[in-house]
Amino acid sequence: MKRKFSKNTVLFLGLLAFSTLLLAACQSQVIPVTDDVPEDAPQVTIPTIEVKAEEVSIQVSNDPMLGEILVDSNGMTLYMFTKDEPNKVNCAGDCLAAWPPLLADGTVTVGAGVDASLLGQAPLPDGTMIVTYNQMPLYYWKGDINPGDTTGQDVNKVWYVVSPGGDPIGIEAEMSVVLLQVYNHPEYGEILADGNNMILYMFTKDGPNVSNCAGACLESWPPLLADGTVTAGTGVDANLLGEADLPDGSRIVTYNKMPLYYWVGDAQPGDTNGQGVNEVWYVVSADGDVVTGMLVDDEVEYKY
Repeated sequence: MKRKFSKNTVLFLGLLAFSTLLLAACQSQVIPVTDDVPEDAPQVTIPTIEVKAEEVSIQVSNDPMLGEILVDSNGMTLYMFTKDEPNKVNCAGDCLAAWPPLLADGTVTVGAGVDASLLGQAPLPDGTMIVTYNQMPLYYWKGDINPGDTTGQDVNKVWYVVSPGGDPIGIEAEMSVVLLQVYNHPEYGEILADGNNMILYMFTKDGPNVSNCAGACLESWPPLLADGTVTAGTGVDANLLGEADLPDGSRIVTYNKMPLYYWVGDAQPGDTNGQGVNEVWYVVSADGDVVTGMLVDDEVEYKY
């Protein structure tokens, strides 16, 4: 005998069966949490990153022309600035841009031939520390591209490579006498020249003991560098001689407190092709005045 169910009963039984199946499926996905770890479970190792301070190393390289010189671990040449003082940096601003310091931002080590007892540090203007050797700060030169380059040697007569003993190499041979003398020019009268009668100029945008010529300006108007003993020839007032700083830390000769320059366009002694350029460059009288005009009845027009 077959039992008959009403439609409502059939629907209820169907829903009950579906719920039972759904509950069973959910229970099969439950993962129990336990503190027990199987002995054969794989071990997971979290890698650690070790941060090391940068290591600065000073080595000795044998240069074919200069002999044994100091370099870094990559073979890049190191230099000394003769205007620095023991443990004192006198290079700043544009000078440091051209001559990047060897920073003491990590462990400093030495290679064979380098005297570790000569190592030290000195503060830079921004508070960072530069490596010193024999109490003198060490720098790179921006013009050196490859290991072994020494293009910074003797730049402006104040930058030199360094010996393992801590001395600048080649400085004794480069010291010279800077002579100022009077040149009797047919158009401008008695004007200043160097010992080879190359004419000297003043830049009217300079200030007393201040050079406002830099970068491309100095390429066109090379400075008369004070890289030796500055002496006054006949007709030159020694009391008017002096020196001023250039952006790279070297020194320019001044006369009557105004810096003196050459003009790149002057090829021969006595040339005055730089006279009046841009109405700011002029030859200089023996009295230290800027000469703006030519001789007229044995007199010269000056700009005061």
